[in-house]
Amino acid sequence: MTNDKNRVVIFDTTLRDGEQSPGATMSHAEKLEIAELLDDMGVDIIEAGFPIASEGDFDAVSEIAKRSKQAVICGLARANYKDIDRCWEAVRHAGRPRIHTFIGTSPLHRAIPNLTQDEMAERIHDTVTHARNLCDNVQWSPMDATRTEWDYLARVVEIAIKAGATTINIPDTVGYTAPNESAELIRRLIAEVPGADEVVFATHCHNDLGMATANALAAVEGGARQIECTINGLGERAGNTALEEVVMAMKVRHDIMPFHTGVDSTKLMHISRRVATVSGFPVQYNKAIVGKNAFAHESGIHQDGMLKNAETFEIMRPEDVGLSATNIVMGKHSGRAALRSKLKELGYDLADNQLNDVFVRFKALADRKKEVFEDDLLALVRDQESGEEYDRIKVKFLRVICGTEAPQSADLILEIDGKEVRTTAQGDGPVDATFNAVKTLFPHEARLQLYQVHAVTEGTDAQATVSVRMEEEGRIATGQSADTDTVVASAKAYVNALNRLLVRREKSDPDADVKQVSYKDAG
Repeated sequence: MTNDKNRVVIFDTTLRDGEQSPGATMSHAEKLEIAELLDDMGVDIIEAGFPIASEGDFDAVSEIAKRSKQAVICGLARANYKDIDRCWEAVRHAGRPRIHTFIGTSPLHRAIPNLTQDEMAERIHDTVTHARNLCDNVQWSPMDATRTEWDYLARVVEIAIKAGATTINIPDTVGYTAPNESAELIRRLIAEVPGADEVVFATHCHNDLGMATANALAAVEGGARQIECTINGLGERAGNTALEEVVMAMKVRHDIMPFHTGVDSTKLMHISRRVATVSGFPVQYNKAIVGKNAFAHESGIHQDGMLKNAETFEIMRPEDVGLSATNIVMGKHSGRAALRSKLKELGYDLADNQLNDVFVRFKALADRKKEVFEDDLLALVRDQESGEEYDRIKVKFLRVICGTEAPQSADLILEIDGKEVRTTAQGDGPVDATFNAVKTLFPHEARLQLYQVHAVTEGTDAQATVSVRMEEEGRIATGQSADTDTVVASAKAYVNALNRLLVRREKSDPDADVKQVSYKDAG
């Protein structure tokens, strides 16, 4: 994609590998939005999905391909003609399409299709050739490459290159390798495989041992010029290489890593927040680059140093990743225009009806809190967005009665398909009683997998953001909500997750079940 030997291509797979995280399935509209943000940020390649997996995935990849402005749009395909044809049908409308085909090459993965080394080599040749006949931009991956025998890995990489692959991706599918091995593997492939100097080598690392970012950067040192990564490191199990980490590592330590990307780092914080919201996976507070505490200083020594010289304890400026240098406080006297302006600063350009909704809840929050901070505003926007497409069930009224002795009780009114219903239920605590009340009014078999509470800001009047993950017959959905009342936030998050499950049930959405099939650990 470039003749600059130090230019590293950023391949984002948030919409494919990231979405394979249990519970991270995104709606069609959310996928389009994230793809637009990635394209606008300067990501080189967007792996938009797995077109053969479902009609939903195909439609999303196809629409993203049609809407793309600058980025290459890539789809994933297993090593068979049907997958590849379907992938091409989805990406062909992109200005710059790519087919990414893969097959597991390690002894463990060869046993799955029960192929001999020769049979697999023949399949690689035939399928890569077929893909190249359709598209002049073909990426090939030997899944679980880091546990594949060297001789066989070198053999199949050569076959893929001769068959027409333009990018060779080397996946550390299970996060098994270490930095020195990662660098040496790429270095050796480039040096010893015939034709290796004619293609781009890529690295795809998982974080099972906490070394995904280190392994990816080491691979670049070894000669790789494409990094596969996701926003917030989202991905199966322990996740993938985090886009924001590799981009900023090369930017901050350019002295020892003289590489660069085309990513606009000032947009990292906004897209991180959006991916966290639509996926339902909150960013841990101490997450590198985009975590809430990444630029926070509490220690007296640290604070003193920061006041004298910010570089004492900060190697990046908050503005470099899109974080406002100052956290402006809004209050109950702030108007609609001020709110719109502030939200624009934070990366949200809301339509009038969206702004009106957020403004009403902003005023209500300002009446309950002394100070409304940026994080409070972001929570309001995320709360508004989380319920936009899923509103068959709404929380209309909630009152809980707590005492020193169990059980607690919850008096709840829900609006279900436009009709209000009411009940009182008991539980081991106020949240348990509330969830029991919801289940009484809307019986379901969904199982609560995760319940998390995070304070948005400091103080006893802080908003709480509640995240809920629920599972029903293999379908997984997450819900989020924020409120100064933790129990109210819990009820809304629970209902939001339930609404999302209903949408998937009614549409018989295959996306929720697709994670169970054989390509689950692709890459």
